Amino acid sequence: MVRQPASPGRVVAVLGPTNTGKTHFAVERMLAHQSGMMGFPLRLLAREIYDRVVAVRGKDSCALITGEEKVGRDDARYLICTVEAMPMHREVAFLAVDEIQLCADYERGHIFTDRLLHARGYEETMFLGSDTIRPILKRLVPSAEIVTRPRFSTLSFAGDIKLHRLPRRSAVVAFSAAEVYTLAEVIRRQRGGAAVVLGALSPRTRNAQVAMYQAGEVEHLVATDAIGMGLNMDVAHVAFADLTKFDGRESRRLTTTEMAQIAGRAGRHMASGTFGGTNGCQPFEEREIEAIESHTFPPLKALRWRNSDLDFRSVDTLTASLDRAPELDCLVKVRDALDHRSLVLLSRRDDIRAAAQGTERVRLLWQVCQIPDFRKTLTDAHLHLLATVYKHLTGPERVLPNDWVGGMIAHLERTDGDIDTLVNRIAHIRTWTYMSHRTAWLRDAAHWQERAREVEDRLSDALHERLIQRFVDRRTSALLRSLRERGEHAALVEADGEVVVDGHLVGRIEGLKLAIATPDADADRRLLAAAARRAAQPALRRKAGELAAADDDALSLDEQDCILWRGAVVAQLRRGTGILRPRIELEVDGGFDAAGQEAVRRRLERWLEDWIGRRLERLKALELASRGAELGGPGRGIAFRLVEHLGSMAREEAESLVAGLDEADRRMLTRLGVRFGMLHLYVPDLLRPAANEARARLLRIFHGRAVAVPPPGRTVLRPAPAGERHDVIAVGFASFGGFALRVDILERLAARIRTAARGTRVFTVPAALAAEAGLSRAELFAVVEALGFRAATSENGEEGTFTRPPQRKAPRHRPKAERHEKGRRAAAGRTGPSPFAVLAQLKVST
Repeated sequence: MVRQPASPGRVVAVLGPTNTGKTHFAVERMLAHQSGMMGFPLRLLAREIYDRVVAVRGKDSCALITGEEKVGRDDARYLICTVEAMPMHREVAFLAVDEIQLCADYERGHIFTDRLLHARGYEETMFLGSDTIRPILKRLVPSAEIVTRPRFSTLSFAGDIKLHRLPRRSAVVAFSAAEVYTLAEVIRRQRGGAAVVLGALSPRTRNAQVAMYQAGEVEHLVATDAIGMGLNMDVAHVAFADLTKFDGRESRRLTTTEMAQIAGRAGRHMASGTFGGTNGCQPFEEREIEAIESHTFPPLKALRWRNSDLDFRSVDTLTASLDRAPELDCLVKVRDALDHRSLVLLSRRDDIRAAAQGTERVRLLWQVCQIPDFRKTLTDAHLHLLATVYKHLTGPERVLPNDWVGGMIAHLERTDGDIDTLVNRIAHIRTWTYMSHRTAWLRDAAHWQERAREVEDRLSDALHERLIQRFVDRRTSALLRSLRERGEHAALVEADGEVVVDGHLVGRIEGLKLAIATPDADADRRLLAAAARRAAQPALRRKAGELAAADDDALSLDEQDCILWRGAVVAQLRRGTGILRPRIELEVDGGFDAAGQEAVRRRLERWLEDWIGRRLERLKALELASRGAELGGPGRGIAFRLVEHLGSMAREEAESLVAGLDEADRRMLTRLGVRFGMLHLYVPDLLRPAANEARARLLRIFHGRAVAVPPPGRTVLRPAPAGERHDVIAVGFASFGGFALRVDILERLAARIRTAARGTRVFTVPAALAAEAGLSRAELFAVVEALGFRAATSENGEEGTFTRPPQRKAPRHRPKAERHEKGRRAAAGRTGPSPFAVLAQLKVST
């Protein structure tokens, strides 16, 4: 049973929303007494209050007691503790418990309820927390005086704000480590960096992250709801990235009280704060907004409770006392606390039950079961640790062996690995830090306390550095802070194109654009980018003049159809009005004037026209002829179709035009380079590598589909290029299943084959043709069959024998009278009358 003073003094409940000064008021009340004790929900908050008291009364008068550390003298007048670590055997004049509404918390509520029912100062007791606990507190502690404190500043809803538009001094709240990391990385890219606060971080790491934020090294904080419990920070806006969380049992929407607890971190003292959503957060309901802004919430209906008057005569009596039901209907019994579950599981082991004989052994087993698992999971590894600890403590030496403890701690003394690895190691070492403060369990407890603290500090510092490396751009953060503080924007352009502002590289001139090294989404970045652009404009104008006067050799095209100048992209080729006229889309800085852009465009258009003209001279000539008067209609049509197909096309697509050509047009087209093959119309000059590369590029730009460029000098492609048939022909090849043959070679081959077949029905293809065309015999035979010939078997079984397909006789058109006479004779030759004759003899009676 918890010891209470013989005559408990005044009990006061100071209730109200966040930022009401409740904690500050309680600290002042404690220091007005001769002695005092305060219990806080977080070790981090306890450390903050301890430092404040030490600053006022000195180190000798104050002690810090948590499950993982004890700082200060045992006889210190003022004790600052976590709620679980409050030494209830100590009598003090003043006693306070912060965040008393946590009596309803699913995991830790029974500890807070026990303090509410049993913890008292002999002069004054104070409970601090939300007004939601008022009805139950008044029922459980009827003598309590209720003091309501209003919030110092207003808290208002600001709606949904995108991440890159969040104001300075914003905290973004998510409910999983993965989501916190994702958000922090986005803010790093957009805003220079963010501090990270998770419940899984060690207090030292959390302190370092919060200190970095408080010092202004970063302007944003990304956290879980760990920030909701009394961490006093300079937060102007709280942005919820989500309104659902997994509470250990289920994924659910936050209650309005939980929303308010988190949102209440915005605004400190007299400075007002705002809250809202971000990053696609579900919308707040009107009733939730109204409740948070007005601080009106439904009262708690029940508190978590567990019997604290435990029976240690045996494991069974201990378990039964833990299972005792509360006497009041406003108390709900805790059923699955971690220490209780550990006790049940360990007591099922015969060796543990055999060792747990007698009151002291059972009490020791309960103490071992209360060793925390900071990973928040009751795993076999944690149970194995508890069992091993208990066996050592009930063994011959009754202490934990130094070699075993040293080995376990040394195994964790590694600072390599990623963030999650370090977090996991810190969780393990915090368990050993907790055990090192059970002085009766160790031969040299002070040594192991020092050793565990040293390892935890090293891991915490390494984790802090990993978080900074991943989530903070130190250079950008420092630069923005300098710009805000001094308001100066000295910028210059280096000779290599680097743009420097206040001595820091901000961007680089690439081609005719200024590439900013950091995003410029918020006001600070826009200010920074503006300074860099102002400095870059003279250099950009000078470079535009240099490009307008550049030689052709200084310009080139890359694989993505971009025009390069001095190795940098200055324009992109897009689909234009015709296949030979791509449109030039300039890649220039937004601050370029119209005259400068037009000068650059004219220079690039001249270069591109010359580039196409040198490679596709014959095609340009055909284009002029298709619009001139030198050719007749069929000739102009063929010229137009060849330009449309970039100089190579199947003859069947223009057969009617070819049939209509007169001799003058044919001679004119031949002078223009056109060859009339049996299968294709083509321009031999356009089969050269440079022309083929240009044709493939123009096809790709105009039609927006990939076109393979034949390797230079190749006449056979294996396998055949994928893609549209017209595209393959347009770059000078004809496909035959698994291979493609250049059209000029195909036409020569077709002529030789037709020569061999002339004057005979069965013929043999000369084997030398395959080698001349660069084909295998099987490929040659495939070409022959594609020309319409059929494979045949020779008398001696020789391969390569083919036959002409049989020629169909054209039907003879007979006069109509002759056809009728033939039909009459056929009918007369049939036995029996014709059915049509029978029908003719029928008469219809009237």
